[in-house]
Amino acid sequence: MALCRLRSRYGRFATVIAAGTILSGCAQGSFTTQSQRIAYDDPSDSCHAEVVALDSTGNFFSAQILTGAAIGAGVGALAGGLIGGDWRGALIGAGTGAVVGGTAAYWSALQQQQMDQAALYTRVSGDLVRENGQIDRTQIAYDRLVDCRFRQAAAVREAYRARQLDRSQAEAQMAVIRQRTAGDQRLARMINQQIQDRGQQFMVATENLGPGAPPPAPPPTRTVTVRHAAALKLTPDPSAPDIGQLAARQHVTVSGGRNGYALVQTTGGQRGYAAVDDLTGTGVRSVAVASTGTASATSSNVHTLAGSNAARRDDFAQSVAVTEQAQTSGFELTG
Repeated sequence: MALCRLRSRYGRFATVIAAGTILSGCAQGSFTTQSQRIAYDDPSDSCHAEVVALDSTGNFFSAQILTGAAIGAGVGALAGGLIGGDWRGALIGAGTGAVVGGTAAYWSALQQQQMDQAALYTRVSGDLVRENGQIDRTQIAYDRLVDCRFRQAAAVREAYRARQLDRSQAEAQMAVIRQRTAGDQRLARMINQQIQDRGQQFMVATENLGPGAPPPAPPPTRTVTVRHAAALKLTPDPSAPDIGQLAARQHVTVSGGRNGYALVQTTGGQRGYAAVDDLTGTGVRSVAVASTGTASATSSNVHTLAGSNAARRDDFAQSVAVTEQAQTSGFELTG
């Protein structure tokens, strides 16, 4: 009889842990399957491969966060049930664990493994290296996708100008591109939110590991001058679509950059990427490469890696914002 009661109690605890895992997957901003992330799945879309490539990077960020939340809820449920000896105690414990499974989820999971300080340091360093590498892959996938969409729009405009499409046909095709781009952006925003949430968890873990070399400060915002007429690019790549034009001696604000391009904003509020060689001003080169030069992908310094992670997170968020702005005029027949 006692054995049956023990089995019954254990079964209840297992149910609570499972329930905690399910509930954590329903939290705002979480996603676990491709169907929840991609707004459509059309193999006939010429950008389909790029959509799938971006979506596949989301698996990494989603799984890790959900695992951390589930660990928090599951451990809390078990502790509450063992202490209280009843179902209500287990539910209270599950609630407590779910709270811990927020910004402290990652650090809490590490603590449960009872590693010494040196092992913790090594583990967090390794996780940050993997995280940074994955963000780099996500950035590349996103850049390729938005490039593909804008090239689709350019092809429709060209066909319309060449009278290969009448206006109604061209407008219909452009409407499909706009709809698909909206889906792409929803996907990118979801992945970005997961990246930012994970960044907060890494910050908590880094702070708990104790003082170290301070992470590099974010690049300062600077006002620089355009050397000569230059293109404003959608992504930091010479082959990227143009989304605007900068005039000679025009003043723009630089707030970061990568790949030899600066993220600039005009006085009118338009944002995009300009080649560093097209700009002149104090510190423009250091600002434009700060994000990629913050830390080596193989650095073992946790605090340096955390600074690099913050820079990469900011780069991705900024690129999503640039595309959001550019798409308002990037899919018009007269563009």
